[in-house]
Amino acid sequence: MTRSSVAQNTAVLLIHCPDQRGIVASVTRFLDENNGNVIYLDQHVDIALDMFFMRVEFELDDFQVPVEKFHDYFDTLVGQRYNMTFTVHFSTHIPRMALFVSKMSHCLYDILYRKEAGEWNVEIPVIISNHENLRRVADNFGIPFEYIPITKDNKEEQEKRQIELLKKHDIDFMVLARYMQILSPSFIQTFPSKIINIHHSFLPAFVGARPYHAAHDRGVKIIGATSHYVTDELDAGPIIEQDIEHVSHKDTVQDLIRKGKDVEKIVLSRAIRSHLERKLLVYKNKTIIFD
Repeated sequence: MTRSSVAQNTAVLLIHCPDQRGIVASVTRFLDENNGNVIYLDQHVDIALDMFFMRVEFELDDFQVPVEKFHDYFDTLVGQRYNMTFTVHFSTHIPRMALFVSKMSHCLYDILYRKEAGEWNVEIPVIISNHENLRRVADNFGIPFEYIPITKDNKEEQEKRQIELLKKHDIDFMVLARYMQILSPSFIQTFPSKIINIHHSFLPAFVGARPYHAAHDRGVKIIGATSHYVTDELDAGPIIEQDIEHVSHKDTVQDLIRKGKDVEKIVLSRAIRSHLERKLLVYKNKTIIFD
């Protein structure tokens, strides 16, 4: 276990800016001069874009800058000099995650079990669904379940209800755990880089309601899953995690579906963990994933 994993009072600083000399020295000097002990630092330079990316985690126990003033102090003394875009996240804030589901339960169960097992420091104040099927799951875990059916005629009105619920519960981000509805651009733009989705990786080759059947008929040799942030372009947002599972002619359609669900659970859980641990930085339509 690393020191970072047991430290209680810490902050994570995520930075990107045009690449130039002195960035690392200036950031670490600011932290050191204010008694902030660095326990993790990772950086990356995209040479093609001439952009610098960095994640710094530091202890706050003896830090001299009040947390409510950190953004202003850092921006004035460091950020403006390098034209930085940055965010800071404090460990004292426990993220609040909403789950969106439809009828399939495998991703929902996996998320709830990981939460109950203590793998993630997160709160789940609400589960929202366009079907009643998974209410019993929410009840078993003691989580409020909101049934909001959506049709082409009431979509705008119902999404407003969803947004009101998310604001009421002070949600930080949400996960589409096999939520079978396309979100409107206005909904997505309300929560930029705060909506995580999972889908099988047969797209765009095998579209429609029976992709595993089509893939089986074609004799595919791998199946996979992709987790990404949701953008206006369907299933084309910044990719967070991907993985595959090898299959063969011996596998039935049901074998493919079972293996596909397993990959989906793993890929989605990895994406959620990276988001919770603030190891993601989105730039344009690409993610930087820090170690």
